[in-house]
Amino acid sequence: MARLSLTKASLTKEKSLLRTFQDVLPSLDMKRRQIGAEREKARRLLAEAMEKAAAIEPDVASRLPMVANRSIDLVDLVVISRLEIGEENLMGTRLPVLQSLEFRVSPYGVLTKPFWVDALVVVLQQAMEQTIRVQVARRRVDRFEQAERIVTQRYNLFDKVLIPRARQNIRKISIYLADAERAAVVNSKIAKRKKEHQVP
Repeated sequence: MARLSLTKASLTKEKSLLRTFQDVLPSLDMKRRQIGAEREKARRLLAEAMEKAAAIEPDVASRLPMVANRSIDLVDLVVISRLEIGEENLMGTRLPVLQSLEFRVSPYGVLTKPFWVDALVVVLQQAMEQTIRVQVARRRVDRFEQAERIVTQRYNLFDKVLIPRARQNIRKISIYLADAERAAVVNSKIAKRKKEHQVP
């Protein structure tokens, strides 16, 4: 760390820095609060997506118990043919967004597969889409947590380090300059008295 210069110019510089730091602090605090609110919203959306995903399996078990029949080949019946995840910028945080999702259904004969395969295709598409939505929502929460951590670190740097240091430097310089001024006045008075005593 550079040695503190105890001059009037340095005092002006430190006061200017302190004003700047104090101007930045409220905006960092507001950003931290906004990101925290968005993080909570993202957590709620993640919980909802997980709830919907978890509800699919019991629904399939009750409506389509025939799926348990291993003799019917259902491998690769539905696969994701196109998945596009974009990004949005929210308060300086780059977040993933599900933009498009398309499925490819393997052709199957109406006479070779049971009637309930049509309903299963729909359910499989819903399950896959919901799984992707959960993954995207989880990544959004992670990004918000990371952004909140960074903004909090910056806020703490200003609040707990830079502002107190600037105040301490201003105090040191002010005390030094006041002492120097008093010493100059005392020296001036002493010199004046010596001069008066030397006059014959």
